[in-house]
Amino acid sequence: MERVDVVVIGAGIVGLATARALIETEPARSVVLLEKEAGPGRHQSGHNSGVIHSGIYYKPGSAKATLVREGRAELLTFCAEHAIRVDHCGKVIVAVDDNELPRLATLEARAAANGIAAVRIGPAELREREPHARGVAALVVPSAAIVSYPAVCDALRRELERAGVFVRTGFAVDAIDEQGDTITVSDSRTGDRVTARSLVNCAGLHSDRIARLAGTDTGGVQIMPFRGEYYELIEDRRYLCRSLIYPVPDPAFPFLGVHLTRMIDGSIHAGPNAVPALAREGYRRRDIDLGDVRELLGSARSYKLAKKYWRTGAGEIHRSLRKRAFVRALQALCPDIEPGDLTPSHAGVRAQAIDASGNLLDDFAFASTPRSVHVVNAPSPAATASLAIGRTVAARMPAFA
Repeated sequence: MERVDVVVIGAGIVGLATARALIETEPARSVVLLEKEAGPGRHQSGHNSGVIHSGIYYKPGSAKATLVREGRAELLTFCAEHAIRVDHCGKVIVAVDDNELPRLATLEARAAANGIAAVRIGPAELREREPHARGVAALVVPSAAIVSYPAVCDALRRELERAGVFVRTGFAVDAIDEQGDTITVSDSRTGDRVTARSLVNCAGLHSDRIARLAGTDTGGVQIMPFRGEYYELIEDRRYLCRSLIYPVPDPAFPFLGVHLTRMIDGSIHAGPNAVPALAREGYRRRDIDLGDVRELLGSARSYKLAKKYWRTGAGEIHRSLRKRAFVRALQALCPDIEPGDLTPSHAGVRAQAIDASGNLLDDFAFASTPRSVHVVNAPSPAATASLAIGRTVAARMPAFA
């Protein structure tokens, strides 16, 4: 049995960043990072769009607004120090008709409140910047950028290992036992155990389950997995998008809508749809976990959520099942896109927390006990904010840890 000061569960980008912050704030701490997969960053951190978000969408004073602003600056510095390529391509947020202008104005005001440069432009200027995009107005956000988050995860892991933090892969925590002044986490498949003075839960798609194993009250929050499905433009049509082209988001729904994203490898991804997944790691439509389905159908909050968002959800499912519906959504932003321009690409699964009333949690959320800290909700833009989230978790750690 291994004994350490702190055990961190989950080696996604948030877990890696948290382990880094723990040893930066207290170098004498012994830390072990546990990951059930064969390597770090295999889920949300390795299946996202690679965007370094500016923070324009988030309510001023919220955890997202604060931590994205701080984390973005730290991430850019980290990438420079580790020679990780960043493309400062910028973003346009496009109002496709006059009905969206009030929401665009709200975003413009929010950008000003959050200290983010955002320039409003008209149709002619939009065509100069993105010749194939169409709209009545747009906001240009120069600070939006793209990066490879798997590359960031690899650099974090190397940095941690040089500092003496052991990243143990293939360790699936299925039992947590707190006795006196210690916490023991176990993997019953292998018989491996680690005993620590304190615990940090960065388990992402399984964070609510780890919290329950630890006996932690998270206010009835449960993770609901949403699969984000992407297409990508065929190579000879990549010229249709120069940077990032986003719609004006629906303020009632914490997803940004179907958009076009230039990736760090030069490809252009279109999407995502956001549909409920039938497995917490359900990257394909045919991926079904009966235990996850029973949990989903057996929870009253699922039905409350469906009642609130059924119309929006139906649209997402329709676009998932019918490519032409997906193409029509894209054509609102970029009319020149045709069905033959798109080929299926990767999917990601978002760990979206919902509360007992069926509300989608919009902000980052944490829970603490005398010996543990749990990252309860950290969907996008958590990758952008990861280094700042890590510092936030480290600051919540018990003084003895």
